[in-house]
This record gives sequence, C-alpha cells and structure tokens, in this order.
Amino acid sequence: MIEVDEVKKSVDRIHGYLADEEGELLYNLAQNCTGKGVIVEIGSWKGRSTIWLAKGSKGGSRVKVYAIDPHTGSSEHRKSADARIWTFEEFKRNIKNAEVDDVVVSIVKTSEETAKDFDKPVELIFIDGAHEYDLVKLDFDLWFPKVIDGGIMAFHDTCGSLGPKLVVKRMVYKSGNFKNARFVASITFAEKVKQNSMKDRFRNSLALFLKESYWFAERMSAQAGLHSPKPLRGVERKVIALTLRLLGWFQNNDQLRRCSSRNAS
Repeated sequence: MIEVDEVKKSVDRIHGYLADEEGELLYNLAQNCTGKGVIVEIGSWKGRSTIWLAKGSKGGSRVKVYAIDPHTGSSEHRKSADARIWTFEEFKRNIKNAEVDDVVVSIVKTSEETAKDFDKPVELIFIDGAHEYDLVKLDFDLWFPKVIDGGIMAFHDTCGSLGPKLVVKRMVYKSGNFKNARFVASITFAEKVKQNSMKDRFRNSLALFLKESYWFAERMSAQAGLHSPKPLRGVERKVIALTLRLLGWFQNNDQLRRCSSRNAS
C-alpha cells in the first residue's frame, strides 16, 4: 500500500476528475497487465489517470501506456471555456514530475484519428473522452476490435453521465462478449471474451442491477439530505459484501472488507 499512498500524494495537486478509489483500480489493472498488449488511455486531460496507470504498469510488467488526447478539452470543456484550451504542456510536466515519462507515450490526436493507424494489441483500455452517447459509442466501436481476448475495457463516468452509462449498459453488461463486469465508484470495467456463458451473463446482469440500485439510492439520499442510520449501515455492509462475494469480485477477505465498508459508509 506504500506505493499507492505515494501515488495519491503525487496526483493530489493535479486537476482532474478521478477519485482515489478509481485511481487505485487503474493502478491494479495496469499492474496486472502481462505484456500481451499495451495499455491505452482515451482522454488524459492533465495526467491524473495517466499517472495511476503508469505507476501500476511500472509496478508490474512495465507495459507502455499510450495516452491519447488532443489536449484541446472535451466538448463539455469547450462549451464553458472563455479561452482556447491547451493542456499538453501541463500534462508533460506532470508526467515528468511523476517520473513515469519512460513508460508513457503521448499521442496528441483524437481517439478516432489515432485508431486509424494504431496496430498494437491492447490488453487494457481506459475510455474517458467525450461523454455524449454517440462519441462514447464511437470510442467503443473503434477500440473494441483492438482489445485482446482476456483484455480489460474500462469506462469512466458510467453513473452520472448518460452517454457512458448507456454505452456500458448496452455494450458491456448486456453483451455476449464480456464477463466479470464490475464497477468501482463511477468506473465500469469488464473482461473481453469471444463468447460469454449463461453464468457470465447472469453475473453481469446482477452486477448491473447492483450498480443501478446503489447509485439510485445514493442519488435519492443526497437529494433528500438523508444518511442511513448506523444500524442500517451495518445491514448494508453485509448485503453488499455478500453480493460481491457471490459475484466473485474479490480474491481475499481484506479487499472485500475495504470495498464493502467504503460503499456502505
């Protein structure tokens, strides 16, 4: 956990929209990459998520991280910005300061422009670009064929943003080409397969139900300004822990306790 704590400190000063638990997830996914393919990130902004991925990679097989971003901001940024957006210089500085420039390959292009000539197999991809449905779906369509069987596709903002939420619901949770669909905070991630089994589809559906139920309850509670009483929180922890265990999400009890406690707090 020492390395993870150090990464948290190094990214705290970097503006971005990635929560610590999401960063830790990316770290672990990157660390587990074996080198059968590269790591791709769609949407790097100022490097917060890139550093999590790169640090994880350096703690594992040192797989290259291809950070793809035109660095002119997303469509959402451009609508609200008064001036021209250009984040590449700050991105490069953050990557260098984090000492991960030896594994990060910056590509200053859009996802669509890059995909045309990108010929490397992908073992892990993190999609966090534009959030409109058509553009998220385009990113999925462009990069899904490049992901190896057994590779991981992960998507940010799949709870609050309608575009990513609908894409993962239709193309991941309800697909025949993914198994072990899971979520941490707003990130949905799953393993690509040629064809999943009936058991896989059931588990994916259960994961989707859990995700939507949890976030619906969180949203309603926040709008009402309510918090679960302590006795109920204990019940919530047990229900979440049991569900996660049935889904086979965790390989040890410590990891299970950390997640169930965080989700129910």
